[in-house]
Amino acid sequence: MKPSPATPPNTTRQLAAFCAVLASAFIGFSAEPPSQEQILQKAAPIPGHPRLFWTARDEAGVREKIKSDRQMKAVWEAVRLTADEMLTEPAVTYRKDGRRLLGRSREALGRMMHLAFAFRVTGDQRYAERAMAEMKAMAAMPNWNPSHFLDTAEMTMAIAVGYDWLYEQLSPELRQASREAIETKGLGQYLKPGARLGWEHGRNNWNQVCHAGMVAGALALLEANPDRAAEVVRRALVGLPYAMKVYNPDGTYPEGPSYWNYGTSFNVMLITMLESVFGTDFDLSRSPGFLKSGEFMLNIIGPTRRTFSFSDCGTGTGFSPAMTWFAARTDRPDLLWFETEMLERELAAIRKSKGRQQGGRFLPLVLVWAKAGLKPEPPAALNWLGQGQNPLGVFRSSWTDTNAVFLAIKAGTPSASHGHMDIGSFILDADGARWSLDLGAQDYNALEQRGVNLWDFRQGSERWSIFRYHNRAHSTLLVDEAEQVVTSQAPISEFSADPKNAYAVVDMSATYAGQLAGAKRRFALQPDRRVVIEDQLTGGAKPAKVRWGMVTPARLKADGPNRAWLEQDGKRLRLEVLSPAEVEIESWPADPPPRDYDKRNPGVSIVGFTVPIEAGEKLGLKVLLQPGASAGKQD
Repeated sequence: MKPSPATPPNTTRQLAAFCAVLASAFIGFSAEPPSQEQILQKAAPIPGHPRLFWTARDEAGVREKIKSDRQMKAVWEAVRLTADEMLTEPAVTYRKDGRRLLGRSREALGRMMHLAFAFRVTGDQRYAERAMAEMKAMAAMPNWNPSHFLDTAEMTMAIAVGYDWLYEQLSPELRQASREAIETKGLGQYLKPGARLGWEHGRNNWNQVCHAGMVAGALALLEANPDRAAEVVRRALVGLPYAMKVYNPDGTYPEGPSYWNYGTSFNVMLITMLESVFGTDFDLSRSPGFLKSGEFMLNIIGPTRRTFSFSDCGTGTGFSPAMTWFAARTDRPDLLWFETEMLERELAAIRKSKGRQQGGRFLPLVLVWAKAGLKPEPPAALNWLGQGQNPLGVFRSSWTDTNAVFLAIKAGTPSASHGHMDIGSFILDADGARWSLDLGAQDYNALEQRGVNLWDFRQGSERWSIFRYHNRAHSTLLVDEAEQVVTSQAPISEFSADPKNAYAVVDMSATYAGQLAGAKRRFALQPDRRVVIEDQLTGGAKPAKVRWGMVTPARLKADGPNRAWLEQDGKRLRLEVLSPAEVEIESWPADPPPRDYDKRNPGVSIVGFTVPIEAGEKLGLKVLLQPGASAGKQD
């Protein structure tokens, strides 16, 4: 095993260095992308079908994986069970949810991946016929909703996969209808003169998903229009680096784990399409930090098997096929430490339901991407620092103990794509329970249907009226009920990975500018599993009230001045305020939330305390969180 790189003990990353890294993250590749002529030279002669993600030569290797590797055989059985269940489902229909067709596009892509893959492996005509019915339905749609281009991109990829993987099975009529649909409803919407597509040079998942969809459509039709295909590929090679630079330097994905799985999966699909057609990814995978991003997903999963669901991300954790690509590409079996367990859980659910409970739409690609025989191993480093636009510090007491302490902290900026006012917030797992949590995402369509202006990130905008998005609903500080400064950037200015002296410091002074003159938050995970959180604050121009809060599903039980128990499921966590003296520990309900469009948060509250701070005053807050006691036992 190649050990997971660890940050040297007792290192300090200063703000100036961090800012230099951050600035570099938004500079495009220095190398000029190849010309369209050079791109086409790489594809001479034009490869036959299939050529998206894998080729006819690769099929033998996939069959060998299925034969020789127990887990790959189980994946194949799940893919086939899912494809069998899809045989009886009606074809996808044109039905929008609010302004989005995305649900139908994803449905279509999942079906094409499973059905066409099952045909390629078995030759069973039933799968091909059912997939072709799906292609007819997609081709007959009036449009693929280009106003929300993610929908167009995924639908384009879906029909492109069918066109490519089933090419010899298609009738001349269906081949022509599919080609025309890709050309007009997909590529045509992208390439038409005057099209204003903000995603093309965007710094978020849209860039990755949309470029991948367009490249899939163009390469599926490569022999029909090679010049157009070369143009689409070149535009992807120019535009994609803007999104890929967010991984620099440590692989951290600023939009959070759910969007990592979305954007990075399509990024990997684009890379593997280029490699299967051109024999090269034109150095995309060498973008600084990209191959490290498997470490990001590995490290932000706690012993409860839940992620640090910051920003607009869900709280659940599921298997990611892209992680098998990273593990194989970097020869890092430790990246599979949680993924193998989650894959087994997903496969068991598919088997039990006989395919009715379906895996993700990319599950068949595991059989292309995974390295047979690569078995998970525990990572070497307990603690991890990820710098970038939204820096993270992660600490744990063990990789193998399900009762381990897991502390993950967030710095960065609310202005990042899908950002929340969560600067200085933290997640805490201990004794198999999550004690400090992030409430996670709220359904966009439901908010939009209520008329909420969700995508205005300006200070004081309606976005920040949503309870889950405001810092009052995160495990951080709240000063006079005010918002964190949207455009601020909070670095992790100090970090030590040494298990004997593990700590991180977040400089939140800019986050609370105008409210406080200074704010630094220090987190430490001590060798005895205790967590200490210290805030060093300087009062601003006028007196203020500061609330120290922790979002929790546990019940608060007072236990004398400055002390309380948090209790859940027969477990307890000690909360003790070491400084200042004589504060009242309180609990504020998170349910019901203040507005009727806020999502409910049953069983959740915010525990903590409120202290005054005078203008210019130096104030220190110090809180101890100590796991390890069962409910009913005394100290």
